[in-house]
Amino acid sequence: MPQRRSHVAPSAEQSELAAALAALRAGIDSPTEFSAEAVAEADTVSPAVPELDLRDVPFVTLDPAGSKDLDQALHLERAGSGFQVRYAIADVPGFVRAGGALDAEARQRGQTLYLADGSIPLHPRTLSEGRASLLPGQERPALVWTFDLDSVGAVNGFRLQRAQIRSRAQLDYASAQQSLDRGGEGPLTLLGEIGTLRQQQEQRRGGASLNLPDEEVVQRADGTYDIERRHPLPIEDWNAQLSLMTGMAAAEMMVDAKVGVLRTMPQPDEQAFATFRRQTAALGRPWTTGRYGDYLRQLDMTDSMTLPVLEAAASLFRGAGYVAFDGELPVGDLEQAAIAAPYAHATAPLRRLVDRWSLAICLAVSEGKAVPEWARESLPQLPELMQRSGQRASALNSATIDRVEAALLHPFVGRRIEATVIELRGEERAAVQIAEPAVTVSAPVPAGAEPGERVVLTLAGVDIANGGVEFAA
Repeated sequence: MPQRRSHVAPSAEQSELAAALAALRAGIDSPTEFSAEAVAEADTVSPAVPELDLRDVPFVTLDPAGSKDLDQALHLERAGSGFQVRYAIADVPGFVRAGGALDAEARQRGQTLYLADGSIPLHPRTLSEGRASLLPGQERPALVWTFDLDSVGAVNGFRLQRAQIRSRAQLDYASAQQSLDRGGEGPLTLLGEIGTLRQQQEQRRGGASLNLPDEEVVQRADGTYDIERRHPLPIEDWNAQLSLMTGMAAAEMMVDAKVGVLRTMPQPDEQAFATFRRQTAALGRPWTTGRYGDYLRQLDMTDSMTLPVLEAAASLFRGAGYVAFDGELPVGDLEQAAIAAPYAHATAPLRRLVDRWSLAICLAVSEGKAVPEWARESLPQLPELMQRSGQRASALNSATIDRVEAALLHPFVGRRIEATVIELRGEERAAVQIAEPAVTVSAPVPAGAEPGERVVLTLAGVDIANGGVEFAA
């Protein structure tokens, strides 16, 4: 599906939007600056040089264009009838001293926060975008996962080692996808083949992916703002499969050792499935047989009814959380339902706090050493720290988008606007998708309106400062 972009032009509402976003940043319930002690640690603490030298392996990174906090680097090659995948992760456990000022401040933050006008990083940028980032041409310590895959993409074996690496190139999704589409040879030539096999493995497990369009507020060079909505490129899904594979391996190691932290999500109950079946029938795209993951995989992304279906499916992907354990496995199902396997966050330590624990524990288990005491004693606090930071990030993202959408709609106050109903919210209210400007808002709709139906709304007013939008009934 093509990228859709809406633009807030330089104007009075642009100035009001800038003020609203500045106020939003100022009101964040999280530190926005680092102490001098934390910065000093980020600038000076260095891990020991790894004994294993993999600098001759031509790793590359693959991220959105312009990224500087590069958590992962990959190297892919054929191995007999199968493949070998190396997935290197930034050695953040080696750069952050347990119990130090930087550790304490990272725990307060929980994760990097992304705003329209930049980000508030989990670690000082000298570390997250410099000394620990897997930047091209730089020698870096890394935690390297090595996977042996068979001809159908199943994992035959894996291991985790500390190693010195040197990335050869920083690739971005759009350019790399274009190169692959042209049939170009390069370090990612096998990514499509391996990624597709891993998607097939996901299907065999009974996993499911909710491919809702990405929605992001971006600031242009001239200081104006855009909302970009697009479906991920195929190369992004293939790369995500490597991360999922790594997270499942980390979970397996921690479950076997009976110490660690998992990312969990419950299986939808029968009531949720029944509701979703009724919704898909009402949309004219009924889910009648098979697993819901298989149904979602076969949706046509060019079909105008697919977005309402995906919005309805979001109810099946709720309840995600973290569970920590030490000595005894948690009671209940350990699986992340959408992945259909136990899973752990272990691939983004520069941007997410919990990954540092997963990596430190897995490395100790892999090396046959005792799990670091700092990791064990702080495990019980991790779920709450991550839940709090996740709620903060979600609220901030929603509030940012609300304010930008209000600014986008400001010129249309008093005018009639055509929209498509995508999700009912009560008898006479719904989430609707407006084509131009491309925004999704809540609005009153005529009684009896159904998802997928076109409606005409009158925009009564907007409040850019608070992100409010009001439509006449």
